[in-house]
Amino acid sequence: MGERLVVSGGLALDSRGEKAADLLIGDGIIQAIGDPGSFSGLGLTVDASDALVMPGFVDIQVHFRTPGGEESEDITSGAAGAALGGVTACVMMPNTIPTIDHPAIVLEVLELGRGSPCDIHTSASITVGRAGEELVDIAALHGVGVNVFTDDGTVVDDPNLMKRALAASHALPGIVVSQHAEHSAMVEGGVINEGPVSERLGLKGRPSEAEVVIVDRDIELARQTGGRYHVLHMSTSAATQLVRDAKSAGVQVTAEVTPQHLILTEDDVERLGTSGKMNPPLRTASDVAGLRAGVFDGTIDAIATDHAPHSPASKAMPLAVAPPGMLGVETMASVIWSELVAPGLMTPQRFIALLSSAPARIAGLEDHGRIIDVGEPANIAVFDPHRRWVINPNHLQSKSENTPWPDKEVTGRVRHTICMGDLVVHAESLT
Repeated sequence: MGERLVVSGGLALDSRGEKAADLLIGDGIIQAIGDPGSFSGLGLTVDASDALVMPGFVDIQVHFRTPGGEESEDITSGAAGAALGGVTACVMMPNTIPTIDHPAIVLEVLELGRGSPCDIHTSASITVGRAGEELVDIAALHGVGVNVFTDDGTVVDDPNLMKRALAASHALPGIVVSQHAEHSAMVEGGVINEGPVSERLGLKGRPSEAEVVIVDRDIELARQTGGRYHVLHMSTSAATQLVRDAKSAGVQVTAEVTPQHLILTEDDVERLGTSGKMNPPLRTASDVAGLRAGVFDGTIDAIATDHAPHSPASKAMPLAVAPPGMLGVETMASVIWSELVAPGLMTPQRFIALLSSAPARIAGLEDHGRIIDVGEPANIAVFDPHRRWVINPNHLQSKSENTPWPDKEVTGRVRHTICMGDLVVHAESLT
């Protein structure tokens, strides 16, 4: 652990509310909370004046491309961007080369993440090699610290395999089965959302019904097994309603949405080019409205970025063949604050729930997303809600540049990040 820190002059904000308070941090925890000025001279001063002192953010869907895709991103570059975005914990996805489907690979990845300015965790695939044919050894993977299982990038089409995975999540504590919900046959060859834009561009579309079919099926399997089911990067209003109804019926289902699906539509693909291509694709304005309603009423539990870097060369390909994916971990908090909180559409407390406490709970990250209180782990983002800045793809930490927010002016920026008591970002710079 580093030296003692005094977070001074800020407004402490968590799910319980807000109050002006200084924090004394040492040995990885919040050691004391007092009135402004209470801890002067007791440690390195971290200036939080005119800023909000929040629980650190948690991104439960990132692709740091390790192992096998380090030309686009690696844990070092990904964690650096996460820290600058106030993210104190990430969950990596397993669609790597090789697939993260064995305890030895999990341990290797976790070892590479040690010492990062962000707490690195990884998911594991549901099926061996993400081939959709044979379940991984879920118990063995859980034994080395995996809580999240997903074949992200592809769907588990076989309902019997998915049912067995969900049954395992019921039998083992803390496990959640996460699904990339797009029916394979329905989206085969599809490039962007099926609709007017795909027709105009002469591209095969990916229909919204492909998501609805899988979410509906999996909710029923979760009901039958009592398992924990999580919908990755939900993109449609219709799937949101299915989740809403399932929650009302007592099914153990949670869902996440990306910033881009809350803000952008299929019409933005022509402006963004290949940086506007992702799976599931950007949908319609009606879907955006439905997703926002789900965020506001609690149907959607978390915001996660699906941070998916791709090298500039690969994204320079034609839209039909360029890989899908967008950057997001470094800009998530600023974009959501700017678009939803600053205009008064969302409360700061809901912002914390979506970006911190709920994702930490879904992924079983016990040291993150907690309240600001004495004895709690010191995972903290100091966020300046008034700071205006312009997102420049060339200035982000990622090795790639495929942000959906090029040259976008946003309001709100992380000033400092404290991860497990260490000051990893100070005055908007990595320490």
